[in-house]
Amino acid sequence: MQTATPLGQAVIIRSGELLFTTLPNGRTAVATPVSPELGATWVTLHVARIAPGESWSPEATEAEENTAVVFAGSGTAEVGGERREVVRADAAYAPTGRALRLTAGPDGLTAYVWRTPLQEGRTPGTDPVLFSSLWDETTQLRGFGGTGQFVPEGARATMNFVFWPGTGSCQLCLHCGIQQPGEMFTPHLHTDSDEAFISFEGIGQMFLVDRWIDVEPGDVLYAAPGVLHGTRNPHTGPTARRFVTCGGPTPFDPALYDAAGVSSKVR
Repeated sequence: MQTATPLGQAVIIRSGELLFTTLPNGRTAVATPVSPELGATWVTLHVARIAPGESWSPEATEAEENTAVVFAGSGTAEVGGERREVVRADAAYAPTGRALRLTAGPDGLTAYVWRTPLQEGRTPGTDPVLFSSLWDETTQLRGFGGTGQFVPEGARATMNFVFWPGTGSCQLCLHCGIQQPGEMFTPHLHTDSDEAFISFEGIGQMFLVDRWIDVEPGDVLYAAPGVLHGTRNPHTGPTARRFVTCGGPTPFDPALYDAAGVSSKVR
């Protein structure tokens, strides 16, 4: 079921409920389930279905950061003058001043794209990482026990830090939560950050406000600052599979990096 709370506080938006607008080319469509215009504070989240051979870019400003994750299909991602071929689970980061451009291959490309305007005083990284993958295990958070509002239960999940201060992201992070069967990322909150993330792979549950809600790939969670949220994979047994989410708090929350024992200083 979908929660009844308004978007300005918290909501889960089903992939089948996304409202797409077809662009003038008639072959590419974009949905915007989360944005300041709809009640979010800092983050905008687009879902772009790009037709084969077509390109799409968010209408970014000079003082904005973007991240993108390929959800389906393949093609290329270009950040400024650098270009990479991308497939499902590949990710791109566009720091302020560098435009993001996605081009679909012969099978089309679907991407989730996060955007944020920079807060005053934020300084872009000197040599940011522009391309990565959700499966990058270079820096991880393990054993997270929440922020004190929820008693941890069962096995704890692992989070890959894909784009974060250690890779040069000064405000917009991208994390990948990997919940093996029976694992949980303990419900928690961010006092000063929006949280927008998606169900990327597998069948699992997202915690929002006061309940666990079943979700499937492509579903979106938004939680305003101070709203409890989390994820878990309740399935066990020989047929159970991992449950993967991606996204993160905007602006990034140093508490997550403190919990991982790494610095939140922008590289």
